[in-house]
Amino acid sequence: MVNFKPTDEQELVRQTMASFAREVIRPAAREADEKNEVPEAVVQRGWELGLVQSAIPEALGGYGDSRSAVTGALLLEELAYGDLSLALHLLAPRLVTIPLLVFGTDEQRKTWLPRFAGDQFVAGTAAFVEPRWDFDPAALATRAEQRGGDWILTGEKCLVPLAAEAEAMLVYATAPDGLAAFLVERGAAGVTVGEREKNMGIKALATHPVRLEGVRVPAAARVGGAGVSLQPLLDAARVATGALAVGVARAAFEYARDYAKERRAFGVAIAQKQAIAFKLANMAIEIDSMRLLTWDAAWRLDSGHAATREAALLKQYVNQSALSVTDDAVQVLGGHGYIREHFVELWLRNARGFSTFDGLAIV
Repeated sequence: MVNFKPTDEQELVRQTMASFAREVIRPAAREADEKNEVPEAVVQRGWELGLVQSAIPEALGGYGDSRSAVTGALLLEELAYGDLSLALHLLAPRLVTIPLLVFGTDEQRKTWLPRFAGDQFVAGTAAFVEPRWDFDPAALATRAEQRGGDWILTGEKCLVPLAAEAEAMLVYATAPDGLAAFLVERGAAGVTVGEREKNMGIKALATHPVRLEGVRVPAAARVGGAGVSLQPLLDAARVATGALAVGVARAAFEYARDYAKERRAFGVAIAQKQAIAFKLANMAIEIDSMRLLTWDAAWRLDSGHAATREAALLKQYVNQSALSVTDDAVQVLGGHGYIREHFVELWLRNARGFSTFDGLAIV
């Protein structure tokens, strides 16, 4: 029987992240959204919690904790509860470090992981999403071809977090033997980082389009090697998306619930009105369903089982449920839900994007 009761260590991680989200992230979220930037003080405090360094081996400068998808899901939910944009900014370096931990060679790990284990935040990222109406994670249009022992990367990407400042970018492409990922260093010839994208949501997070025009990387830059399936990375990314969606939806639900308890109409709290009470109940059901699907897929990853089916179902479910819950939160607040005085409009804008947030985080 599957047991989702967190261990003492996992509960400590969750509580730590919950406190950080409530006391540091949430108070900075509105201003970050308005100014389209993430405060450096928040980034540094998040870095000091070891979000990236914890899974890096001690020999390479990290804390040496074992990687766990379930633990990752717990902490991602709490961070997104504080704010999705700030969470994605803090988590961006994991888009490089976790793939290297899972599939990287000894040389890749020795070269790159110590760079992300220091005292100061170091940006890393992954280029996965493509600007196509028919974008398919299983059939990327970005191509990798071998020439003279090197790899040549050609294609276009979008929604690449921190692309303008990242020390390393993990580029996903279609190689002759299937999906592949390549480490591309900052300033590599043929890489063009476009102007910052203007998104409906996650406005504080800097995302950019990236053009790859004959980018040459050595054979040693391929992560995983020839013939190695990177599907576990895609599954882990979908679990991350699920956990983040739970955090956003939970934030919206709790805000709407508390508002409904305080807001009075015709002498009673609106939470006592049947229509509002039923809406809040349905929101709670959706959140629990999203969380259980997330934990199930994460548990399968940790147990070494195939999780592709569970991760795909999870991603499909949270795309709609997160949007539904945050929209209901706006409706509970009525006209107040549409103005910036309340957070629910921000959470709705962020939740709208989950259907396109492939590969922006990983557990």
